Amino acid sequence: MPTFSSNDTQIHYQTFGDVTQPAIIFSNSLGTNYAMWQSQIDHFKDDFFVICYDTRGHGASSVPQGPYTLEQLGQDVVSLLEHLNIEKTVFCGISMGGLTGQWLAVNKPERFSHVIVCNTAAKIGQEQAWLERAALVREQGLAPIASTAAGRWFTDKFIQSNAAEVEKLQYSLAAGSADGYASCCEALSKADLREQLKDITVPVLIVAGQQDPVTTVTDGQFMLERIPGSQMFEINASHISNIECPNEFNQAVEEFIAV
Repeated sequence: MPTFSSNDTQIHYQTFGDVTQPAIIFSNSLGTNYAMWQSQIDHFKDDFFVICYDTRGHGASSVPQGPYTLEQLGQDVVSLLEHLNIEKTVFCGISMGGLTGQWLAVNKPERFSHVIVCNTAAKIGQEQAWLERAALVREQGLAPIASTAAGRWFTDKFIQSNAAEVEKLQYSLAAGSADGYASCCEALSKADLREQLKDITVPVLIVAGQQDPVTTVTDGQFMLERIPGSQMFEINASHISNIECPNEFNQAVEEFIAV
């Protein structure tokens, strides 16, 4: 299980495909791990060097004491690229990973040829709500959050027709680190890139779920209007669109990075 050290944190990562091919790195959402990208790994590994990792506090990565910051989440990606000797890559992140992508596009544009930010916003939710969720999770663990996650992540139709997959994701969330989850909630509580979007120079694709109750199409349009030259793709899915509609998702990413 490959890991590397980023600012006193052990980050678990996996790579797929040929290292001589163009690189693409995927960044997971809150409460998940790199395995959420399996459909993308399968699709892109023949033509790209695919890099996936577990965000600090998630999966097999270590859980340093929090709270975390968005800058730390972004620097972990830069450290991973340096560890792998990757000068430039495509970045694709969803939800929390999408906020990480915006931070990278603002602060480390020279490392990225394209940035895809999915089911995200320049500021997700409200600070107080994130802090309350962090406190709840530290007190009660992740079981209460996991029991209601499906309705935030997927449409009812997907939940009914993919019960085993949804249950597996909920189980994975419940089995995760409460401290790691809470510390990332605290990072999200402070993360606000609304004023910096205008400074982005990297080509950006925004993927917005038409049925996403968490980060809406309106959130996507806000970014679209402020990121110079950005594009938006609306997908008929809820919050975890890469799992709900993998074919449409993969095609949108593939067409964007082909340009």
